[in-house]
Amino acid sequence: MPDDAMTDRVRLRPLIVAAAERLAAAGVASPLPDAETLAAHVLGTERMRLALVPMVEQADADRFARLVDQRAARIPLQHLTGTAAMGEIDLAVGPGVFVPRPETELLFAWALAFLETLPHDHEPVVVDLCTGSGALALAIAHARPDAAVHAVELDSDALTWARRNADARIADGDTPITLYADDVTDPALLTELTGRVDLLVANPPYIPDAAVLDPEVADHDPHRALFGGPDGLDIIRAMVPTITRLLRPGGATGIEHDDTNGSGAATLLAAAGFTDIVEHPDLAGKPRFVVGTKPGTP
Repeated sequence: MPDDAMTDRVRLRPLIVAAAERLAAAGVASPLPDAETLAAHVLGTERMRLALVPMVEQADADRFARLVDQRAARIPLQHLTGTAAMGEIDLAVGPGVFVPRPETELLFAWALAFLETLPHDHEPVVVDLCTGSGALALAIAHARPDAAVHAVELDSDALTWARRNADARIADGDTPITLYADDVTDPALLTELTGRVDLLVANPPYIPDAAVLDPEVADHDPHRALFGGPDGLDIIRAMVPTITRLLRPGGATGIEHDDTNGSGAATLLAAAGFTDIVEHPDLAGKPRFVVGTKPGTP
């Protein structure tokens, strides 16, 4: 006969398999990884260590089931766990702020690689436009504590999340970033940094207005952070003159865009006189971000 303690425990793997089947039926794109992530969240462990937890308490199983119900209703996974990753850091996210996507990790990696090419004769100056949760700015500041990182966000709800994340990174010992409540389309943006910026990254609203989106995005991400006009380029188009003004000669920009408007974003940079323009794909091979260099000698 099992002892009383065992009667309140259930096998974890069958719960995860059943949850994945439920999520797949609900149209979730990554049902098994999501089920495993939710289980790891409930148990306070890493997803890759779930195999070391064969049995769970019934209370944990019940909490897991409730989270699976919410995910099946297409509530974003990151809203349920409360976090999203960028680089080596985790960010707090939830209603009111755009959830960072894995695709943006590629822009982040490019940004770090570019910073490595800079001469060591001055403190690198980095600007992140449309920072949202602060993902790119804070990940860069964590990886490059020698950089002066400035981040701009207009939406008050998103800025609250960015400040929360910035405070958390300071508590963990990271170099503070400078946050601005401002409009990235304002021609007078950050005039004090004119001609001083080495690197400018942006993940602006870029989805064409008529696009059909998954429920996680359409129902939960702020629309202000998503849509960029009929062709998705309205915000990028308005930012390019400011990007040109802010960058020092030899400085570079990387701008994330919709997979339908990459050539348009590249054309905007070319028209502004940028050189070394390269269109980068995401992990699915779709156009995802464009980079360019301001002409001149650093």
